[in-house]
Amino acid sequence: MKPETAVLDIHGQYRIYTELYRASGAERTIILVNGSLSTTASFAQTVRYLHPHFNVVLFDLPYAGQSREHNRLERFITREEEADILLALVEHFACDTLLSFSWGGIAALQALARRPKRITQAVINSFSPIVNQPMLDYLERGLEVMRACDREKVGSVLNATIGKHLPSLFKRYNHRHVAGLDVHEYGQMSFHVENVLKMEGRSCVSFAGEIEIPLLFVNGEWDEYTTAQDARLFTQYVRHCHFRTVPQAGHFLDMEHKAAWMQTRDALLAFLLPLAEGGTQQPERDRYALAV
Repeated sequence: MKPETAVLDIHGQYRIYTELYRASGAERTIILVNGSLSTTASFAQTVRYLHPHFNVVLFDLPYAGQSREHNRLERFITREEEADILLALVEHFACDTLLSFSWGGIAALQALARRPKRITQAVINSFSPIVNQPMLDYLERGLEVMRACDREKVGSVLNATIGKHLPSLFKRYNHRHVAGLDVHEYGQMSFHVENVLKMEGRSCVSFAGEIEIPLLFVNGEWDEYTTAQDARLFTQYVRHCHFRTVPQAGHFLDMEHKAAWMQTRDALLAFLLPLAEGGTQQPERDRYALAV
């Protein structure tokens, strides 16, 4: 399964590397939004279960992955600008569905708050509207080692915290990936982390009330950084929100083990697909995904 790749010009400012996985007969297109320090490769497990039902769009932000070589990185990019890029890609690929992971949820929610006409549903994975104590500790440790450009410790901090439940192979891949990033990428992530710490996570809830489409929030039972309980605070801000907790899974959900992959898949497809395509009723609030 090879994607169609392209480097797109966005507003004459950025060049964005994209991958499009076309699915035969699919009438819908979903765009996936990376978390911090991630590239299109991080969604390999997710594409496996979305692709039969959707055309799937992946992309790297200007400072990351295969977009970085095409851009002049003269300053750091704000989450608002990331939302601008996301909405431009939504229009280009005619996406009607969105899925974000981890801190990609900030730009995703900002984009959805602008009420793009094409998007009818969205899934927000591993995200919550607050910075709890474990997340605060992780961000502060990460900020310290990124500022120092201590590559080995950046990888170690990631795997000892939000990546603690990943299998050893994925931990090795994560360590190699983040330890090999460009200095500008560490600076960009530090810039985002500093803004999150200043706002204490409140930056996303200030505009979440503008979102009118149904949202599904998916969190891992073992994720102490973006907990399922904290995610449910979105009921105070979002009109149409639904929740799933994936049992025995941490922050990385479908990457952690086969059962978590299947449970995440089932939760997402039950929400996204109409009954005619094999989906189920819209998920009820505060219900666990079915165990295998």
